[in-house]
Amino acid sequence: MAQIVHPCARLTLAGLLTALSIAGARAQEAAPDKTAVAPRETLTGDWGGLRTRLKQAGVTVRADYVGEAFAAVDGGQQRGSAYTQQLRAGVDFDMDRIVGLSGATLHLTINDRRGVGISSDIVGNRLPIQEAAGGNYTRLSELSYEQNFDNGRLNLRLGYFAMGNDLGGMILGCNFVNAAFCAHPLSESGNSGWYNYPNARWGAAVRYRLRPDVTLRTGVYQVNPRLNDPDNAFRPFAGGTTGVLLPLELEYDPGIAPGSRVLPGHYKLGVYYDSSRAARRGEQGMLRGRYGIYALADQMILREGNGSRGLSIFAQFTANPAASAQITHWYAAGVVKTGTFSGRDADSISIGIVHAQVNPRLRRAEADRQDIPGGYAALPVGETAIELSYGVQLRRWLSIRPDVQYILDPGAFAYRRTNDALALGGQVKMQF
Repeated sequence: MAQIVHPCARLTLAGLLTALSIAGARAQEAAPDKTAVAPRETLTGDWGGLRTRLKQAGVTVRADYVGEAFAAVDGGQQRGSAYTQQLRAGVDFDMDRIVGLSGATLHLTINDRRGVGISSDIVGNRLPIQEAAGGNYTRLSELSYEQNFDNGRLNLRLGYFAMGNDLGGMILGCNFVNAAFCAHPLSESGNSGWYNYPNARWGAAVRYRLRPDVTLRTGVYQVNPRLNDPDNAFRPFAGGTTGVLLPLELEYDPGIAPGSRVLPGHYKLGVYYDSSRAARRGEQGMLRGRYGIYALADQMILREGNGSRGLSIFAQFTANPAASAQITHWYAAGVVKTGTFSGRDADSISIGIVHAQVNPRLRRAEADRQDIPGGYAALPVGETAIELSYGVQLRRWLSIRPDVQYILDPGAFAYRRTNDALALGGQVKMQF
């Protein structure tokens, strides 16, 4: 088939990296005394001291960029290339410094996404090759109030924010680019009213540390699919609420205590219930309530010295009932090596595999509708993504990630046989 190249893709990853490297080098050269200047944390620096003065006054300004350019070089629906990006900016107000309200913080975040998704528009697969793809418009992503009690042992958050920032995530997964790894199992949001960044809903979140290494999370969150519409990007009170989502998560973090010799890890068990009415999957009729369970774990198994260099493994599992789910089972596993070569302590190399299983009821219904020879058994059981990624920390504010992904059965969720796909590309991240 003819190759498709979106105009946005003309801003090549190589050209962008070259420009960033030159800019970073000039910034380093401009420092009057390199031995006296601390490493720059952000691209734009301290704004002549203004940024520090604002923070001392209780106002922290933050902004970042993610750019992802990929080419589908084999298989899938067709060959082609695509570029997508995300710009995010926000302000955190320390209410203790501003009005003397101890432990309180106000958060405001605006998010903007642009570009083309190589999975949705070219390869045709379900597990997004680009983590920042989708929802290409500007929106309000957070307006929330956070309060700590008992020296942070109890944390409450109220307002309009992304539920998935607090629950069901795995930070280690963001050593990959595919959204199936970074940063939540898509079966959570694909099977219920669970929602992840940058989508926000009204909610109340509770986090309580039962002890330093054991944390309990819960809350109550609005379910409103209409808040994903571009027309409601800055209308947080838009109608369309269908129910509430109630999650419960228990996390165990070995090695978190200061001075502990135990290797660090994270173990999460969770369950959630969505009270909304929804159509039954592959059958006639409606049902009340959707739910699911998940187990996530990562563990460092080898540490080099006293720093962050080491080898970690991770695994994910989720299960959802066939009556309500598109993805009935989810499996993921992988290895992340932090600290690669001599002097590259912050670099990482990662390899992972994830499999999402299509609900057999949906496969059966589609096979009957299409009158497919061999029935639903002739359709792919699910989609699998394999990813190899290398993260390079060029500056504290700049990282790049060359990336290779191989997608098996990319047409599984479209109920068709499609040739396995190979995608090559990379990701750039910057802190402004």
